[in-house]
Amino acid sequence: MTVARVNDTPPALEQISAWLESATRVVVLTGAGISTASGIPDFRGPQGLWTRDPEAEKLSDIRYYVSDPAIRRKAWQARRDSPVWQASPGAGHYALARLEQSGRLHTLVTQNIDGLHQLAGSADERVIEIHGTLRQVACLQCNYRVAMAVVLKRLADGEEDPDCPECGGILKSATISFGQSLVAKDLARAEQAAHDCDLLLAVGSTLSVFPVAGLVPLARKAGARVVIINAEPTAMDEFGDAVLMGDIELLLPQLIV
Repeated sequence: MTVARVNDTPPALEQISAWLESATRVVVLTGAGISTASGIPDFRGPQGLWTRDPEAEKLSDIRYYVSDPAIRRKAWQARRDSPVWQASPGAGHYALARLEQSGRLHTLVTQNIDGLHQLAGSADERVIEIHGTLRQVACLQCNYRVAMAVVLKRLADGEEDPDCPECGGILKSATISFGQSLVAKDLARAEQAAHDCDLLLAVGSTLSVFPVAGLVPLARKAGARVVIINAEPTAMDEFGDAVLMGDIELLLPQLIV
């Protein structure tokens, strides 16, 4: 584990834990790194899905998805075979659920689409799934929305590219693909939370994808402390009061007591 602090001596874990203990409006931002211990690979890390297979990124690009039925078929196969369905929350997810139970967590913004925060006990109303969720399916043409299990049953029955039963439109996981805009009200809520917090804790994210990564400098500019925890350096380390590089599964339970 490496602990660093910008323009100062490295703080001890006890000091960072004390910051969390004294904070009253904590905003947490999580990325893929918090779920890798649950068996869900990240996308951009050294062994990430897109790092190993750049072609797989096309499955998450709305342009290819809408125009190419072959891409849609591959995307549905990937959803069917996703490790999300066998995954359980890890120690990091449970630590953040404890933070909420303590009354200090204001908002949890996650870039993840796996729903593991809620399975660990985080309340739906506290969680902003800024990139959507794999656990729901939405029609791109109408307001049809249904649990992913319903559509996966259609795949099991032999459909390869299931369409909307209400309008015949293209169905897609209720996730935000490249080329799609974030849900405006979710982004506005996340930005307001970052502006109003007294501590922002970023966990398991490279902090390289905007506009979500912009929550870090936004919180810092508004006067909040920033703590960053990741396996590797991030694009926002310069804004951290403390930057911890190490095993999230070990670090978070030590910090959140």
